[in-house]
Amino acid sequence: MTKSSIFPSSYSSEVRAALDAGKPVVALESTIITHGMPWPGNIEMARDVENIIRAEGAIPATIAVIEGCLHIGLEEEQLVALAKSKDAMKVSRADLAFAVAMGRTGATTVAATMMAASHAGIGVFATGGIGGVHHGAESDFDISADLDELARTSVIVVSAGAKAILDIAKTLEVLETRGVPVVTFGADELPAFWSRQSGLESPLRLDSAQDIARFQKTREAMEIAGGMLIANPVPEADEIPRTEMQTYIHQALDKAKAEGVTGKAVTPFLLSEILSITDGRSLATNIALVKNNAQLAAAIACALANSK
Repeated sequence: MTKSSIFPSSYSSEVRAALDAGKPVVALESTIITHGMPWPGNIEMARDVENIIRAEGAIPATIAVIEGCLHIGLEEEQLVALAKSKDAMKVSRADLAFAVAMGRTGATTVAATMMAASHAGIGVFATGGIGGVHHGAESDFDISADLDELARTSVIVVSAGAKAILDIAKTLEVLETRGVPVVTFGADELPAFWSRQSGLESPLRLDSAQDIARFQKTREAMEIAGGMLIANPVPEADEIPRTEMQTYIHQALDKAKAEGVTGKAVTPFLLSEILSITDGRSLATNIALVKNNAQLAAAIACALANSK
């Protein structure tokens, strides 16, 4: 059942039925649709990801704010309209209530999606990569709200690690300080989004969805609050090797600095630049890793449901 709450929210018929029946549900963010990929590739990706989750035995719940209403799961026409939207806000914790209050349409970031998922009683969330500590944060304090959300909200987040455009080492340090478990699935080294390797040892490793579910159930039994980050390496056939990606990332960072790009504009600017530099390879890898994460998230959600 969904939680009782003052959130002004609406549920798709599929998600409502799944939650009422206690079936496994996987939350999905929507900024990847509005800010991460162009039309029509974004709607194709969104449909594919939802269908992967269904094929694994879970129900997808794509989350977004549409005309002031927080939607937990989107009907097909809503998904298409969001994918075609040109002016959707990028909504995080700081402005989720603003979008609702002002009747705006907004796509949810990792932080806002975690908030909505927790409100709905959804314990697993699949995304591409989390936000984190930006390069130069020691002087401009540019650190994503995703990290604090992971520390406070009890949702398992399955990603390909932090976005590689970030300072991954500092991001890992902040997560450690906040007490967030970082678990790499099936590997000893933390992945770096487009690349399977980051040069950093993973704090923890687990090799099955069942073990991840057991870990989470133990945390709940011990009343340990907060989320868990599952770092799921992109399939080897789809990755762009770390040494190659570092060259592209440095080029994009240099251009962002030269053009004075700051704040929420940094991540979409860098992703767009890297898309151009790699002639579209980064986007293909991004789609592959999102699908890979959705499959694992669905397996975890099913394992949690079966362990009740």
